[in-house]
Amino acid sequence: MAFLTAFNPIVQALWGTLFTWFVTALGAVPVFFMRTINRKILDAMLGMAAGVMTAASFWSLLAPAIEMSAGSWVPAVVGFLLGGAVLRLIDRLLPHLHPFMAGHAEPEGIRTSWRRSVLLVLAVTLHNIPEGLAVGVAFGAAANGIEGATLAGAVALALGIGLQNFPEGMAVAMPLRREGFSRAKAFMYGQLSGMVEPLAGLFGAWIVLAARAILPYALAFAAGAMIFVVVEELIPEAQVEGNAHIATLGTMLGFAIMMTLDVALG
Repeated sequence: MAFLTAFNPIVQALWGTLFTWFVTALGAVPVFFMRTINRKILDAMLGMAAGVMTAASFWSLLAPAIEMSAGSWVPAVVGFLLGGAVLRLIDRLLPHLHPFMAGHAEPEGIRTSWRRSVLLVLAVTLHNIPEGLAVGVAFGAAANGIEGATLAGAVALALGIGLQNFPEGMAVAMPLRREGFSRAKAFMYGQLSGMVEPLAGLFGAWIVLAARAILPYALAFAAGAMIFVVVEELIPEAQVEGNAHIATLGTMLGFAIMMTLDVALG
């Protein structure tokens, strides 16, 4: 924590999102040792990711947005719904293939002749945009000195997002390895999907520092975008193989971990 206080909020956001990118890359490392992972373990990890993102959306984003709006529900509701709407628009336009549902779903978005590997990377990249944005906005909010938004809370959010990024690295690397990609190439694609997080984080921190008035909306926007990813993709993908109970336990555990991190550190 003391290490981060020496930097301005933009650099803090960069460090936070570089960490989340690193964990994405770490999740792709097992591709050097195996071609696949037990589906029950994977679904538990997907559930945990859903729980972390759900808890982070409230404790780290929506609650501070409401607090800094003097209890008004308008900025939180408007930002939350706008975040979901923007992610839905991107989901409809961006060609992608859900990596955990490869045998159960067709490519989504605008029709394209792009290779399957590109579509897999784009799907996880879509997940990572709101995550990076959320971390950046949290660091920017902490820098504004607003009650309810702290540097410790931003660090807790980065830790939580990083924790749930591990299965996302696997989400790209493992399917590509099964399809015959070399270990190195599968790893490269797996970590590549996390590169968008530092970019989104820098943008999020910059925009709330440049326009303080939109801060509650920005926090709620990031929350809405993350909840969209949870409900649209993570939860259905965790249950498609019939492991609903395992995925649910993972979700409960992920929520508890993120809540603990935010309350203990924030």
